[in-house]
Amino acid sequence: MTPRFKAMPLPAVFLRTPIAHRALHDRARGRIENSASAIRAARAAGYGIEIDLQLSADGVAMVFHDEDLDRLTGEQGPLNARTAAELGRIQLTGSTDTIPTFAQVLAQVGGAVPLLVELKDQTLVMSETDGRLEAVVAAELEPYSGPVALMSFNPHCMAHMARLAPAVPRGLTTAAFGEEWAPLPAATRDRLREIPDYDRTLSSFISHEAKDLNRPRVAELQRQGAVILCWTIRSPAAEAEARKIAQNITFEGYAAAFPA
Repeated sequence: MTPRFKAMPLPAVFLRTPIAHRALHDRARGRIENSASAIRAARAAGYGIEIDLQLSADGVAMVFHDEDLDRLTGEQGPLNARTAAELGRIQLTGSTDTIPTFAQVLAQVGGAVPLLVELKDQTLVMSETDGRLEAVVAAELEPYSGPVALMSFNPHCMAHMARLAPAVPRGLTTAAFGEEWAPLPAATRDRLREIPDYDRTLSSFISHEAKDLNRPRVAELQRQGAVILCWTIRSPAAEAEARKIAQNITFEGYAAAFPA
């Protein structure tokens, strides 16, 4: 009997299209990360787009990286304390753009380029999630027909997605989990470092920290058929080095070349 759930392969377009980290942002040009302007620029350039999702107070998936509003807006405090309507009125610093919803971004991208969606850890300690963000994402992706893939640092999140959206390719965002990840408990960092949840989440790829691509576990997964993406590349020289291992890159701060 064919199992109900299985790992879904990453579409080939994700391997031939460099992926703009948080879209093609450039603060000097008023294109803030994860903004409509940055997404528009990435789409126009033909790049893939990586975005981040957080959950609003009223359960709407918002395209925003940080847990708090402070770094990217003139507001302070946690994003999840505001409703989607409130967040949609908050301007991103240095831009006239406001914080978009996932639904708005899906409509804007419209399947024109591959979309790599990172669900941010809502627990802040990589523990079991309540599934609310995952359920919203699954529902909003149901009518979407463009190339899309899901990932998260929190493997519990991807385990939910394997059940809620089994036809959507998924993977794990992975890292060396060094001291800079504190206050994430050391035991959790030690565990996640070796990517033990790849099989149970029915993943088909990882997006790994570029400086840690030589980790033996990465090579082991690649031998087993995993696609290796990486984050975040910031120069042509770093890209050339990363591509010795990774099959594609997530980049920012320069114009990545399309593979020949």
